[in-house]
Amino acid sequence: MLKRVAVLSDVHGVLPALEAVLAEPDVSTADRIVLTGDITAGPQPTQVLDLLTGLGDRVIWVSGNADRELREFRRGQRDTIPDPIAPWAASQLRQDHLDLLGSLPRSFSLSVNGLGEVLFCHATPRDDEEVVLVDSSLDRWKEVFDGLDPGIRTVVCGHTHMPFVRLAHGRLVINPGSIGMPYGRTGAHWALLGPGVELRSTNFDIQRAITRISEDSSYPGITEWADYFLHARASDADALAAFAPRDGRDHSP
Repeated sequence: MLKRVAVLSDVHGVLPALEAVLAEPDVSTADRIVLTGDITAGPQPTQVLDLLTGLGDRVIWVSGNADRELREFRRGQRDTIPDPIAPWAASQLRQDHLDLLGSLPRSFSLSVNGLGEVLFCHATPRDDEEVVLVDSSLDRWKEVFDGLDPGIRTVVCGHTHMPFVRLAHGRLVINPGSIGMPYGRTGAHWALLGPGVELRSTNFDIQRAITRISEDSSYPGITEWADYFLHARASDADALAAFAPRDGRDHSP
């Protein structure tokens, strides 16, 4: 059973934000670092992958929908990707990166002190792009938990880039938020598990990061991209409004 686990989600190829979080003492001394997907779809995909692979076995990887989409795009299994930066990011990846992304599981479980058996996934335990939110109904949570081992008492998911902790049908649900594309407030958001749950936010020099990304990435319009996402110009209200129709809620009067 692990004592401390750092959870990093939705890095989206933003190297300065990832470096800032990895420098946190509680991350550098954690027993494991778990990545819950969407690691590469962003302005510095190769640099992010090379940094993370260099950390060796301390890192446990879970695939996200964006990681899958980049791989499918490069293999000719799809013609488009909804995220405008993703086709460019896919073109940057080396074969070893594609092999790595292709080997990643959709979920992974670990025993963590104080939390029991913890399932790590990207969106939901059964799908890598389903939407569940902090205010999703209990019926919705029951649906996405269908078939889940009853021994799993804690579920960690990402995908929606907004941190929360809530209880649903006796299971603790944790979303650490996003490292590289935060919604609602600035900072690189992550979580520390064991024996409880701590939602963390790491501050870094945003303007310096934007300058560095702009100099390092050849993506067209990179300065505007970095300014928008690193400054978290999409509010939590904007994000919830965009995601809510996808969580199955009834919007009828």
